[in-house]
Amino acid sequence: MDSDSFLASRLDRGAAPLAVGDVVVILGLLTFGALQHNTAAFLTENPTYLLGIYAPFLIGWILVAPLIGAYAPGAAESAKSSVPLVVRSWVPAAVVGLLLRWGGVFHGGAAPAFAVVITVTGAVALGVWRYVYFKVRG
Repeated sequence: MDSDSFLASRLDRGAAPLAVGDVVVILGLLTFGALQHNTAAFLTENPTYLLGIYAPFLIGWILVAPLIGAYAPGAAESAKSSVPLVVRSWVPAAVVGLLLRWGGVFHGGAAPAFAVVITVTGAVALGVWRYVYFKVRG
């Protein structure tokens, strides 16, 4: 099996709304965390600050989510299939993001307490978002 057909089998156009929502949830979670630890002044003093916070976790998400199947056929069918997929995708994606921070590629570090918080809150936030999406969608 070549890589093009593998990736194609892991992506379903019907999951596009999930992808948009997932990214919004990840960015919202990271923004909320940044605001909890900093004042909003960093936005005016250094507008690119948040990009350094977002980048490692978005890189992790983009690399891992399609491989795990967050957007595979079936992911957009029901909360029963979608929620476990997003949680299983987030955990290794968070690890990638944490490794990028820990390795000094991006600022912020990867203290053990932060690793636990971002992994657990990200999994919960993404799972809740997808659950609500399917409840509203009907």
